[in-house]
Amino acid sequence: MRPIPVGAKGTSTLRVKPEHLANQFKDAILPPVLATPVMILVMENAALNAIRPYLDSGESAVGIAIDIRHLAATPVGHQVQAEAEVTKVSGRRIEFSVTASDEAEQIGSGTHERMVIELRPFGERLAAKARR
Repeated sequence: MRPIPVGAKGTSTLRVKPEHLANQFKDAILPPVLATPVMILVMENAALNAIRPYLDSGESAVGIAIDIRHLAATPVGHQVQAEAEVTKVSGRRIEFSVTASDEAEQIGSGTHERMVIELRPFGERLAAKARR
């Protein structure tokens, strides 16, 4: 891993489809709006995109913490754009400020943390766990 600068930024976008709605994959009683876990997915992808240029071959970064507020509803058809900015780097642990907006307004904000991992040892530990 190359040094990751505080202030590094990344984005991710998603066009909201019916399968992204809370009433489709959580509970039919919910309104037809973007589900919070899907908004968080877009935010996590923005964070990964912020640090991707600094990862070496054979490395990735997994999410380890998230503290998010979902502030506004987004209907099907709208585009969501998430932005992430590195706020702290402590070894392999990276902290981010994240936001998400649709065409009309900010829909979410919070913080997120990721840990840089080496894929081969991670995969080996995962395979050993699966055999148990």
